[in-house]
Amino acid sequence: MGLRITMCSPILLVVMVLLSSWVSFEEASVSYDNKAINVNGQRRILISGSIHYPRSTPEMWPDLIQKAKEGGLDVIQTYVFWNGHEPELGKYYFEERYDLVKFIKLVQQAGLYVHLRIGPYACAEWNFGGFPVWLKYLPGISFRTDNGPFKAAMQKFTTKIVNMMKSEKLYKSQGGPIILSQIENEYGPMEYELGSPGQAYTEWAAKMAVDLGTGVPWVMCKQDDAPDPIINTCNGFYCDNFSPNKAYKPKMWTEAWTGWFTEFGGPVPYRPAEDMAFSVAKFIQKGGSFINYYMYHGGTNFGRTAGGPFIATSYDYDAPLDQYGLLRQPKWGHLKDLHRAIKLCEPALVSADPVVTPLGNYQEAHVFKSKSGCAAFLANYNQHTFAKVSFGNKHYNLPPWSISILPDCKNTVYNTARVGAQSGQMKMTPIGTEFSWQSYNEETAASYEDNSFTTVGLLEQINTTRDRTDYLWYTTDVKIDDSEEFLRGGKLPVLTVLSAGHALHIFINGQLSGTGYGSLENPKLTFSQGVNLRAGVNKISLLSIAVGLPNVGPHFETWNAGVLGPVSLSGLNEGKRDLSWQKWSYKVGLKGEALSIHSLSGSSSVEWVEGSYEKQPLTWYKSTFNAPNGDGPLALDMNSMSKGQVWINGQSIGRYWNQYKASGSCDTCNYAGWFNEKKCLSNCGEASQRWYHIPRSWLYPTGNLLVVFEEWGGNPYGISLVKRELASVCADIFEWQPTLVNWQMQASRKVNKPLRPKVHLSCDPGQKISSIKFASFGTPQGVCGNFQEGSCHAFHSYDVFERYCIGQQFCAVPVTPEIFGGDPCPNIMKKVSVEAICS
Repeated sequence: MGLRITMCSPILLVVMVLLSSWVSFEEASVSYDNKAINVNGQRRILISGSIHYPRSTPEMWPDLIQKAKEGGLDVIQTYVFWNGHEPELGKYYFEERYDLVKFIKLVQQAGLYVHLRIGPYACAEWNFGGFPVWLKYLPGISFRTDNGPFKAAMQKFTTKIVNMMKSEKLYKSQGGPIILSQIENEYGPMEYELGSPGQAYTEWAAKMAVDLGTGVPWVMCKQDDAPDPIINTCNGFYCDNFSPNKAYKPKMWTEAWTGWFTEFGGPVPYRPAEDMAFSVAKFIQKGGSFINYYMYHGGTNFGRTAGGPFIATSYDYDAPLDQYGLLRQPKWGHLKDLHRAIKLCEPALVSADPVVTPLGNYQEAHVFKSKSGCAAFLANYNQHTFAKVSFGNKHYNLPPWSISILPDCKNTVYNTARVGAQSGQMKMTPIGTEFSWQSYNEETAASYEDNSFTTVGLLEQINTTRDRTDYLWYTTDVKIDDSEEFLRGGKLPVLTVLSAGHALHIFINGQLSGTGYGSLENPKLTFSQGVNLRAGVNKISLLSIAVGLPNVGPHFETWNAGVLGPVSLSGLNEGKRDLSWQKWSYKVGLKGEALSIHSLSGSSSVEWVEGSYEKQPLTWYKSTFNAPNGDGPLALDMNSMSKGQVWINGQSIGRYWNQYKASGSCDTCNYAGWFNEKKCLSNCGEASQRWYHIPRSWLYPTGNLLVVFEEWGGNPYGISLVKRELASVCADIFEWQPTLVNWQMQASRKVNKPLRPKVHLSCDPGQKISSIKFASFGTPQGVCGNFQEGSCHAFHSYDVFERYCIGQQFCAVPVTPEIFGGDPCPNIMKKVSVEAICS
């Protein structure tokens, strides 16, 4: 039996009955017990990472998967995005970025496993949480509860995905890579709010999934009452205190958050590599056996896929692989070293329970001893001070907020706070492409009547647009008598508009008169401002703009957007006039959208004129350019623009909103101490997102069409094409810092004295180290990009690195006093800090 239970027979019988409806564990290629997931009968400590296939391009997938493998991952995890695969009821799409089978087969070719989170609810800061909008309009439906229409639709799609995987023989039970599946997603908090209907839905979803007979285990994350044989799992910044709901289930962490998402108007969160490693080591030392990084590569919310609302186009998530697919150092390298250290401990970890021994007030040891070996984790939970602890017959120095890993219970090969991997400074380098712009002024709803309709009162936006566009025009007439006082120099009348969100432009007689917008925390907005009206009939046009549909919350399908009112004019002779129940005309979308002028075929359908430096609202801009040489990642610098959308050869890069500046506090961040999404922030006072990823595969060698739609008014001549590349590499290593390589060399040579580490510096392919910006062996201070000499400094530090590294793509420098001309300060622990320029 896969379940290793040494209890009395009645309990064993109950467990066997519970599992009998699922799969024969004696024959299964994937099973589980209280220690771990068993693959082909072998317990495994599994390291996983989330890569969402639609957030990158198929051309990027092989490189992302290979870098994940090189980073020490065993498993790739992804959601299945229902709204991408069934955009219309009964019409399925599995091509291009949504080619799920191709993505899974590429993972298989790389020799990795797959955790398929079918859901089909994803959340994921994805538009509508991954649900197709048509689902909202099925008669009698209520999302994610004990509701017949919803359950029928959910079961139909889930079954389709499972059958597709089976037909391609992609489950491990068929010889494929899929070893785990997930049904629903973070439903526990929702169930708590809904009560008994939520509980009934949980039971139904679990049984429905199990009855599909995949031959691999199913999980439910953040679901404490997950019915057997479903495994309940943890999501969060830390999950070491989590325990599964049954003693015979493994301790799994399906989302270890590597950072946090970026919102328009918010600073960019990041998570220090030291704390990320600390949280993982802490989870493993407490019996954890499956860890998934959310995200390992976050990617890009292309098109209108960002949910929220107000979620930025970048879904970088401070992941080990950045939005462009490049290594984020030192996070990628530091976690790679962690994974290697954990794998050395695997035989002991999957065979024994940890024995916990206090080593001090804030220090303890977790020791795994079995016939397979001995492994120890020495932890210092103090956030401020080093600790010298005694373990076995040796003493160990533990930095604050850190865990040391000893795969033989003697020698430290890794410490979470000691980063041996190089770090890197990235740069966005202008390529020099000059854009020659043409423009087309979008017509306001007041100036055209095509496809418009009129009704009394105000309509909700999503019910009107069905999310085919971000834009909905509301237009009404206001008659002003020539006897109004304000016409003779009095105070302007005030137009007040209450909107459920998310952004709003007000046009009076075709002229932009004001703008309002909400935020992620409060999408609703109120516009109240004096407006210029004339005697006679005035056209008031409100352009309501959605910035992604909600993706989370009880019954989020009922949440509203658009101008729901009231809408009123005050300051008239009559006092206040309510406009809410007048006749309103509606126009869904923009004329430029209807004509597809962002596409190669549609761009010639309107008359373009030479571009102007004058900032104009509701303006389309187009230009053509040739693809730059090379294959490195590209982006558009949109910092001169305000708000809108951008396309390359008809493919939507996504929304931009550079004038919504990030508010918050971006103070220096110390890795030590509990992390949350507001602790470590950058970009305060700047655009939340400035650069927008252009996939290389979307470009032709020549004649690429770039189209921008600007809502507020921006300067397209400030847009530039840039390449993302490594600017410099750094290392910051102590002279006796433990490394896995040194430990292996010592073991093979049977040397008792610790070996000194080496500084490793590596530029990207095609680059070489051109200069040494900083180098110091001694007591340097600071971080990469801002190192400074300390009171102790070896004067030959620069000479050594210039001799070893200049002109090389890669170099390795031993950290020994002799190589730097002698010990500059005996009896003091020294380190090397170096920054080398790559070009």
